[in-house]
Amino acid sequence: MAGTSWGRLRPVGRILVTGSSGCIGRAVVAALTRRGHPVRGFDRVAGPALPEFVAGSITDPAAVDRAMEGVRCLVHLAATPDDAPFTTELLPNNLLGVHHVLESARRAGVGRMILASSGQVSWWQGQRGEFPVRPEDPPTPKSWYAATKLFLEGIGRSFAEDHGISVITVRLGWCPRTAAQRREIADTPWAQDVYLSPGDAGRFFACAVEAPETVRHLVVYAASRCRFQEAFDRAAARDLLGFEPHDTWPEGLEDGLEE
Repeated sequence: MAGTSWGRLRPVGRILVTGSSGCIGRAVVAALTRRGHPVRGFDRVAGPALPEFVAGSITDPAAVDRAMEGVRCLVHLAATPDDAPFTTELLPNNLLGVHHVLESARRAGVGRMILASSGQVSWWQGQRGEFPVRPEDPPTPKSWYAATKLFLEGIGRSFAEDHGISVITVRLGWCPRTAAQRREIADTPWAQDVYLSPGDAGRFFACAVEAPETVRHLVVYAASRCRFQEAFDRAAARDLLGFEPHDTWPEGLEDGLEE
């Protein structure tokens, strides 16, 4: 199946980006806006230059429903982004919040969901040097955070099968949010092969939004170009979605803002 090209726009209707004020969220909003798509942001605080925005938390079903009105495509990024206390952060944000967002999208008639998972769901293959890690390989989650992302992947598959919604789940590489994370990547050769620049993140999600309607369920990896060896098998992202990364570590860092 041929993927979309970066130069061709496929109108999809209004797009809701949850977590729109985060590092990846800002990049995704910018990429979609440049492509001419109507974008609505949803986050606890507003990000820059978003004409349509709803403030709220994914743990609040009423706020999620307000944000979902008139939406045809969902980009779900909002989550606690790494290991954190399970009962107070991961449980409400990465499990209960997923329930609220996906059920609201289903009720609203959203036709495509693009769900942000993590490369940490295949952590131990990478630590053993079993490269490239493929989407079909058995998951080996790092810890509780990665386990919550497997929950997201599982219910995404269920929505595709049970409700006929096009669901694209992306296992994201490492898009550093802070100066400390940038230093860690700089000091860790393997991390440079799973680096995802903000610009490449925006390009990936634009390709996923505009992918052909024949893409019904897909799990893919998204990372920038490797420096040493291919950590993730990115063939599906290339062949089915038309995504080709532009950057190699440390290119593109200037596009991400420290939090």
